[in-house]
Amino acid sequence: MKYTLVSVPALGQKQNTLLNITNKLKPFAEIHPFAIPDFKIGTLDALVLLSDELVRHDTAFEQSVNKTADVLSNLVRGQPDALVQDFLLVNDNRGPSLQETTQTLVQEMNSMDNLIKNKLNVYTQNRNTLQTLHRKQTGNYSVRNLNGVVKKEHCVLNSEYLTTLFVAVPKTAYKQWLNSYETLTSMIVPRSSVKVAEDNEYGLFSVTLFQRVVDEFTHKAREEKFVVRDFQFDEDALRKQQQELQETEEIEREQLTELIRLARTNFGEMFSAWAHLKAIRIFVESVLRYGLPPDFLSVTIAAEPKFEEKLDQILVDQYGHLGGVHGFDKQKQADTTEELLDHDLQTVNSATYRPYVQFHLEFDLERR
Repeated sequence: MKYTLVSVPALGQKQNTLLNITNKLKPFAEIHPFAIPDFKIGTLDALVLLSDELVRHDTAFEQSVNKTADVLSNLVRGQPDALVQDFLLVNDNRGPSLQETTQTLVQEMNSMDNLIKNKLNVYTQNRNTLQTLHRKQTGNYSVRNLNGVVKKEHCVLNSEYLTTLFVAVPKTAYKQWLNSYETLTSMIVPRSSVKVAEDNEYGLFSVTLFQRVVDEFTHKAREEKFVVRDFQFDEDALRKQQQELQETEEIEREQLTELIRLARTNFGEMFSAWAHLKAIRIFVESVLRYGLPPDFLSVTIAAEPKFEEKLDQILVDQYGHLGGVHGFDKQKQADTTEELLDHDLQTVNSATYRPYVQFHLEFDLERR
């Protein structure tokens, strides 16, 4: 979705100017008036400073809108363009002056952006926790939770000296394990290793040994690529684990619902704020370009596919006189560039320069 926002002098005849533009462009684009209120202007120096600030704000607003659209697209696979409000209607109730209106817009955008960012961070943390819990239940025996797999009869319990460890052994290393576990350290109970369970990658073996050699055994086992699991048998652990998973899933669903609601609500507001900022840019640049009192017409142009260059050439042909030598068509510009003596004017005469005020409001859904 791409709109070109254009402002041209009205010369006291806005309606005729609109008809003229519409008649010339309507075979190639959809044109609408972009009504902008008469803001309080202030001094010329203030306008110049504001013009520079608006460039930075415009970039930041675009980033915020796109980030929020990405949140919606990733969470609900939605179409954010369906949430865009009618930005062609710009109101002037945000502040009595250009500077105050701009500051209000920036504050509103920052507030919405930070709110979504914070909600997204909280949701992401909880989603990662949930994924970890699921991974522990569905991974192989080197990582998954052993509650419900290890039974009471697999363990030596309530012993002052002995304990049971559970070791994940690669299926290709069963023979190596059975031949070596008794000699990894001293104080291993002979023939105590039993295969408790297995999956496609690992077998889970128990081994009984004295508590005092647990650390040494763990270290030696790791050197042989055996994974000693950190596990203590607890008859209530499975119930606690299932309860934790259920609670985390409920929290994740609640946070997701809230995040989607906020993103949907704020996306339209953020896009509207961005359009308001574009309106301020058009007003400021039109005053700086065409002078006082403000007398210009602004329109939105949605070009039909493949007609953007054609529209651009029509506008340059129609309003090229506004920029003097800069307003000529591209061939004439090339032919007359050598006549420019002022270095600054030569700098202005670039591929992006137009003799009228022009900005783009582009929202790229294809990248999603």
